[in-house]
Amino acid sequence: MSPPDSLPVVETFHSLQGEGHHCGRSAFFIRLAGCKVGCTWCDTKHSWPLENHPRRNIDALAQEAVEAARNGAAFTVITGGEPLHHDLSRLTDVLAEHGNETHLETSGVDRLSGSPDWITLSPKRHCPPRRELLQRCDELKVIVHELDDLSFAEEMASQTSPGTVLLLQPGWQSEDGQRLSIEHVRCQRRWKLGLQTHKWLGLR
Repeated sequence: MSPPDSLPVVETFHSLQGEGHHCGRSAFFIRLAGCKVGCTWCDTKHSWPLENHPRRNIDALAQEAVEAARNGAAFTVITGGEPLHHDLSRLTDVLAEHGNETHLETSGVDRLSGSPDWITLSPKRHCPPRRELLQRCDELKVIVHELDDLSFAEEMASQTSPGTVLLLQPGWQSEDGQRLSIEHVRCQRRWKLGLQTHKWLGLR
């Protein structure tokens, strides 16, 4: 079956990447609808129901990304929701045809589709990722609220490639998450602390 020519889209916007290895860089975001992972701390729960969001033509989305690139966007981020609930082959192919670098943000619960240039994997304890995503990801970002999250982070990191960037990111306004993340990063040289700078700055 051929890839779809449209995808359910919550929003598109040009901003700065607020977190992770590429934090602070200009980026164009495509937020896709639909998520069955259901994290309690999710700040985009409005993206979960597919039926609440219109399907948009992939070529039109690519044109928006091209325009954003003309205005300074260094790459396009495909996020959600959970973007890998959808076949991303056509979207990443069309973006590549226009010379757009593509970054994917995923929990890794579905098979990888498409050919993103950078994969940020944010695995969840209650819904662990597929092994092939752990081995393929460029960046592992684990959200920390409690002590068990650190054990989970190390378990996930042990299955990544040697060059994968490892980030512990405290849950937003979680004092325990902040303390645990800082202490762990201080003692484990491979890990870095990740922060949601867009929230501090009031950016989208």
